[in-house]
Amino acid sequence: MPRDEYQTALDDLRANVREMGALVVDRLGDALDALARTDESLAREVIDGDDDVNERYLALEGECIDLLALQQPVAGDLRFVAASFKIITDLERVGDLAVNLGEYTLAAGGARSLDVDVADIGADALGMVRDALDAYADGDVDAARDVAADDDELDALCQRANERVVRGLIEREAGDDAWAVERLMDDVSRTLLTVRDLERVGDHAVNVAARTLYTVENDPELIY
Repeated sequence: MPRDEYQTALDDLRANVREMGALVVDRLGDALDALARTDESLAREVIDGDDDVNERYLALEGECIDLLALQQPVAGDLRFVAASFKIITDLERVGDLAVNLGEYTLAAGGARSLDVDVADIGADALGMVRDALDAYADGDVDAARDVAADDDELDALCQRANERVVRGLIEREAGDDAWAVERLMDDVSRTLLTVRDLERVGDHAVNVAARTLYTVENDPELIY
């Protein structure tokens, strides 16, 4: 492959990863909207749309393998292709977490989450994914480090949310009947799982940022 075609293939890979990222961000945003509004129809759209994300992932996996096998990139190009392969894996997993949120919405049966800031946590997690993708697209190492710093704030929000859920359970009156307790336990479990998955979205955003930093500066600082 001539050098100009090879560079085009690298540019196409970057653009295609960005397109997959945009799709995943849209899915996650829809899942958060469905959760906030207990919109079961939108939740089903997110769940049914997971095949699109998986198909994009497999296509991009093939692009990465072809570049590695046929072009044998070295130095910065090798880091870029390897990082892109890792990034699409993180994006696919964010898509899976969006599906989880859709399933929690359906399981809630119209009930809202317990009194925690799920919407705020979700907005922060979504913003981190967007910022990490922008850092990847622009090769912006400062933005990549900012995503990692934002993860500390997201973790703190998740910790406070978990504490609020548990505290609310403890403070419930002891006179609840068995069915009321069972329903409460379902709500608690679903809310804790929601918070956990949003925290994982942030972790995947950090992974994307880490690979960007590694690509540009050969710096594994955020990987470990």
